[in-house]
Amino acid sequence: MAEVINMPRLSDTMEEGTVAKWLKKVGDKIEEGDILAEIETDKATMEFESFNEGTLLYIGIKEGDTAPVDSLLAIIGEKGEDVSGLIDSASSDAKEEKEAEAVAKKEEKKEAPKAAGATIPDGVEIIKMPRLSDTMEEGTVATWLKKVGDEVEEGDILAEIETDKATMEFESFYSGILLYVGINEGETAAVDSVLAVIGPKGTDVDAVLSAGAGSDSKEESAPEEAKKAETSSSNGQETAPVTASDGQRIFASPLAKKIAHDKGINLEDVKGSGDQGRIIKKDIEEYQPKQKAAEKAVPAQEKASSPQAVAAPINLPVGQEGTEEVKNSQMRKVIAKRLGESKFSAPHYYLTIEVDMDYAKVSREQINSLPDTKVSFNDMVVKACAMALKKHPQVNTSWNNETTRYNHHVHIGVAVAVDEGLLVPVLKFADQMTLTQIGASVKDLAGKARNKKISPAEMEGSTFTVSNLGMFGISEFTSIINQPNSAILSVGAIVQKPVVKNGQIVVGNTMKVTLACDHRTVDGATGAQFLQTLRAYLENPVTMLA
Repeated sequence: MAEVINMPRLSDTMEEGTVAKWLKKVGDKIEEGDILAEIETDKATMEFESFNEGTLLYIGIKEGDTAPVDSLLAIIGEKGEDVSGLIDSASSDAKEEKEAEAVAKKEEKKEAPKAAGATIPDGVEIIKMPRLSDTMEEGTVATWLKKVGDEVEEGDILAEIETDKATMEFESFYSGILLYVGINEGETAAVDSVLAVIGPKGTDVDAVLSAGAGSDSKEESAPEEAKKAETSSSNGQETAPVTASDGQRIFASPLAKKIAHDKGINLEDVKGSGDQGRIIKKDIEEYQPKQKAAEKAVPAQEKASSPQAVAAPINLPVGQEGTEEVKNSQMRKVIAKRLGESKFSAPHYYLTIEVDMDYAKVSREQINSLPDTKVSFNDMVVKACAMALKKHPQVNTSWNNETTRYNHHVHIGVAVAVDEGLLVPVLKFADQMTLTQIGASVKDLAGKARNKKISPAEMEGSTFTVSNLGMFGISEFTSIINQPNSAILSVGAIVQKPVVKNGQIVVGNTMKVTLACDHRTVDGATGAQFLQTLRAYLENPVTMLA
């Protein structure tokens, strides 16, 4: 299916961009990561790479032309695909945006006299919460890497910002002194909220904020910040960046900070092994506390001879009740929202089968005996699903209210557990991949997901999802469908149990898999036929290699 590429927002103040040069032309084959064009923003000319694969079918902005952010830049899809509908839709959207913009400008002019005289001084820049992914509506500041008063150079990393998809580093496009921080560590704010102010030393920040964002919003946020600071200090938790004894900030990853806090470890006592001495998860887990002065212990015999021990009454358990409220991460809130929407909008039903995995175990041992080859049972399940989807296209669909979209490509999402929740990296064109390619790709994407290095493009476009909890010893479970997919497969553990073969009771290796289906697109018989095909591939793995 064709993908629409819009004019990207490459800086926090960018409102429109100019295509300086196209490096691809219509009809060219595009690979993920290829540079499509050079785009001139209000700050610099940057290379814009493609997050999609296919053929360049349409160019919406010619070389030298300027267009607003989110204007139709290009369309990438399959060769010969009809994209006229997408072009017409983009044109009508652009017309509506222009009309809305004209209305907004009229209202702005009416209110202009109220703000007369309020201007931002030269050399001062207000940094807004950036939109770091296409679905991002708000962001959480995980860590500030600069503090108020620090000198900032263009290109310096200001903060780590947690979006709905990953935690990303946000760099500064300006040089100057960090005068003001508008969103503290751990706080969440909408896109375009005031993140920071950079400018010359001695600048009147209040005047800048009044000119840029309005004094009313600042006055409303000030009591909240004070209240949060008061609350955090009463809980013994600092919201400001941690500082070392010499006045320098301690660099630590958000995950390392969380683990250190949970374990009661002082970051000042930990030596970092990351880049530039940065403290990472490994440093906290391997940290050995310094030996404290040994306390004099009461000998066991002395305790036994004490009067209390002789006349000990029956004691009931006593203790202090305690609770703790932990702020939900942006990722956790998005997971809750989307899975809730899926569960309560799509009518789920579940089909479970038991698969004989004897031949699969033998086949895996033979494959892994080859040099430099490593294949897991999960890789075999993904391959079997991809091939079964080609035979049962009704399962490889999406519900669109008025229409059902049949996907002719097979992109399989593989659920990966991370510290903050769940991510679903996507294997593109999984039906065309070998078992070893699937194994290498899953390992690479899962590693990126756990290290927060995965890009939004690597988690988009799935047509079917596989969730495997077998490695945790779970024999059978059900999953919630990953919208807009029509189905998700839950894979359990391989267990040894007595089975009947050729009229004899023998020890067998079986695995239960459960298919959750959206009844709007997949009927019971269709789901059952899909599982029969899946079982045939898994019980006879050689058929997947033919």
